[in-house]
Order: sequence, then C-alpha cells, then structure tokens
Amino acid sequence: MMQGNQQTIGIAGAGLLGRLLAWSLAQQGFAVQVFDRNHASPTFDGQQSAGFTAAGMLSPLAELDNSSVHVAMLGWRSMGLWQHITAQLGQPNLMQRAGSLLLAHRTEVGAAQRVLARLERAPAHTPQPQVLTAQALAQLEPVLYSSAYAWLLPDEGHMDAVATMMALQHQSPQAQWHWNTPVSAVELGFITTEDGRVHRFDHVFDVRGAGGRPALPVRGVRGELLWLHLPEHGLKRPVRLLHSRHRVYIVPRSTDTLLVGASEIESEDRSGVSVRSAVELLTAAHSIFPALAEARIIRMDVNLRPALPDNEPLIHTQSGLTRINGLFRHGWLLAPALVQDALLACNMPLYFESA
Repeated sequence: MMQGNQQTIGIAGAGLLGRLLAWSLAQQGFAVQVFDRNHASPTFDGQQSAGFTAAGMLSPLAELDNSSVHVAMLGWRSMGLWQHITAQLGQPNLMQRAGSLLLAHRTEVGAAQRVLARLERAPAHTPQPQVLTAQALAQLEPVLYSSAYAWLLPDEGHMDAVATMMALQHQSPQAQWHWNTPVSAVELGFITTEDGRVHRFDHVFDVRGAGGRPALPVRGVRGELLWLHLPEHGLKRPVRLLHSRHRVYIVPRSTDTLLVGASEIESEDRSGVSVRSAVELLTAAHSIFPALAEARIIRMDVNLRPALPDNEPLIHTQSGLTRINGLFRHGWLLAPALVQDALLACNMPLYFESA
C-alpha cells in the first residue's frame, strides 16, 4: 500500500531480474521490498540464483542457433541497455563488447555450416558473421588453435555476472532486502512468505525463475559451468566451438580466470557436476585452446535455468501483479529488455534506457 507519497513495490526473487527491478525502481523513488530464499552473496552450491551460475554471454547472433529471432532482437536491445546500466552503476568495465568467435574443427565443418545457415535468420540491419582466415584468427586470438575454421561475430560481448549481481544490490540501499525468506505465494498486490506473513503492496513482481510454479508451467533445465585458473591466459573474447554434439564456450572472466560451459540437461537435479560433463566440456575446450592443459579447476558450478514449454520468455501483467519468467539459457542476454518492457507495461518510469 502507499507509504506516504511512495508507491510500494514487492519483488519475489532476488536473481538478475529481481535485482534489476529493485535497482531501477528504488532509484526512481519507489518503496521497494525484495524477498528471496537465499543469502545475498553467491554460495555456488547449486541453490542460489541462476544469475550467479552464468558466463554472462551477450550473443544474440550466436543464439539464433537454437532460439527465435524474437529472442535475438530482445538481445540486441539489451546490449544497449547494459551499456547504459553499467555506466549508471559507475562500472562500465562490467561489460565487454569486442565481439565473439565461432570455431569449428575441419572434421565438423558440416555441423558448422548448418549452424551458420540458421544464423542467416538475423535481420539484415544486424551484424553478420565474418569469415576469418588462419592469419586473421592468429592476430585476433593467438592462443587459439589457428587451423580451425573461424568466424567473428561483431559487437557481441559478455558481462561479469557475479560482480554485476552484487553491484545492483549494493547500489540499491533504498530497497529493503529480505534474505533467507522463502516465498510461498505471489498474488494480486501481495506476497506471502513461508512463515505465514502476508505482505501487501501496490504492485508485486514475481521473478522467481524455477520457483515460479504452480502459477506458471516453468521447468528447471540443468546447466553446468567450470571455473578455471590460468595465469595470463591471453584470451580476449568469448569463443564457441561449433560441434555436432556439444555447445561449448570459453569466456574470459579476468586475466587469470576462464569459464567453460555449458551443458544443457533436461533435469532438475542440483547435485554436483558429473564426470562425464566435466570431461566432455574440458576435452572440447582444450581442442581449440591448447594452453588449457595447464589450467587449474577452481570450482564446478551447477544450477537450474527457468524455461517455459516453448523456451521463450514471458511477461504477464495485470493490475497489481507482473510475472516475468522463462529466460532459459538467455538470462543475461534478455533481462534488461524484459525489465524495460515490463515497467513500460506497468506505466512505471525507467531508470535506464538505451545509450
């Protein structure tokens, strides 16, 4: 309910969507409260927000391999929004945008051509894949296997997922954060927590991801991510290996840290990374990045990505209630655009806009 002259907002879920909403609305003067079953900081135990278990890739063109043009267009819009958001946070280096690479071994050129054919669905005004010669690849990324077929995807990038999640929270001191507070129900104008308390608001947002059942037919899709330590590894851009059986990417997190992922398993099992997944991911990654042989494993992370039956994102808004869900494997790619659309649908002001 109205708190003085402030409109009250309740947010169920403090993942990426919840933190973006809280940050944006608190900056605009709303009285915001956020409820989440976990602690504020990541625990990397498979139970925290899926936003922490992500490489933060911003690759709308590459995602056309297995997603719709709608998802790609939301992704291109999010790229501009992320640039504005990170500038507003005072940390523009949270986002890197130097393009990404697609690589394929010569034995997999057929699989690569099928993927590239799907990428041709991109609208004409968006960047197109650029073929790289062995010499051009060696100049861009000398640490990679130069005999592979390679393509540059201009303007794609990646986020520092963990640092961005924490920055959004820390720069929202006006918001009231209820940690270790599971939500049992989200309805028009109120959030009920598992301790039986009913919290009433002018508007509530349900952004609990895989926890959004039974209101939405959301399922969890298991994803696995490996963190590696390799001092001065030299990789500058995200790299995807085009393979007939695996979707493998390598993302530089810092000058010494790399992320390798990601399996995509139709299971809601939150147990540790399997030997099979670890071996397959690392073998594929090593085949295009030979120096990984000397990398050390920091940790292996697991989480569930929320997906709806059609694997497309959903915004459902009615008076007093908005549900956003179904980001699937595209959370970091889609979140800013979906938050923007949701706030516009609610006639709420935007704190961020495309740069």
